[in-house]
Amino acid sequence: MKTAYIGTSRFAAIVLEALAGSPHPPELVITRPPRPRGRGRRLEQTPVAECAERLRLRLLAPERLDDVAPELADANPEVVCLCAYGALVREPILSAYEILNVHPSLLPRWRGAAPLERAIMAGDVQTGVSLMALVADLDAGPICATEATPIAADDDYSSLGERLAVIGSRLLLAALDAPRVYVPQSEDAVTYAEKITAADRILDPSRRAAELERLVRALHPHIGAKTPNGLGVSKAKVVREEGVPPGELAMRDGHLLYGTSDDALELLRVKPPGGREMDAAAYVLGHAV
Repeated sequence: MKTAYIGTSRFAAIVLEALAGSPHPPELVITRPPRPRGRGRRLEQTPVAECAERLRLRLLAPERLDDVAPELADANPEVVCLCAYGALVREPILSAYEILNVHPSLLPRWRGAAPLERAIMAGDVQTGVSLMALVADLDAGPICATEATPIAADDDYSSLGERLAVIGSRLLLAALDAPRVYVPQSEDAVTYAEKITAADRILDPSRRAAELERLVRALHPHIGAKTPNGLGVSKAKVVREEGVPPGELAMRDGHLLYGTSDDALELLRVKPPGGREMDAAAYVLGHAV
């Protein structure tokens, strides 16, 4: 089967590698253009671009997907596989192809931009991958396959994303090898995974410690959580500790604690503003707490 592939993230790159090694390698790969990253603002390619170049696949990185509609038409795919592209697919491309979207949630729960993060943040006990036909409404297309996986107590964005990418790859290849039967989504249990904002990153001390611990895991390692004064937190755990005022840092028996509305959050790995990530013990040595 002739395919094309549209995607951007590391999750999408893992799925692309599986597709490229299957009987249905993409004739064309489309991703987002390079963007400036880091302090030096150096242009960085997307993970999908790096993967496509390594696998010597034909690659395009337009500012707008419409700009490469002729090249996509020349590739003449029977199915366009889409995964974590990060931009809308509009007409006429939307209606010109069967577009099979690999979405990392159990739809209709967590439609939208940040399904992995929102599932962890909400304390969901499971998530999964859904394969759906792309439609104009956000992640609302009919589904041809799903598979669930538990969210472990120590899962973060990276570990959960890697597992879901493997599941998504398996579902996609199976769907390409067999007739696809699409079933409409229920509209009764729709939730939306809104894009992560700067405000979402803040460890608000008025919230419970368990919520903040999930937030740390949900945003590690790609975005990062931080305290209101800018201390980055990449690993934490809930501890039963009284007497630490909400929003305050305290040292107790060699442990760095952050006060919340109920229990305390023990900070295990931190990153001072402008500094490098370190163990909490190393941070305490150089900072007054």
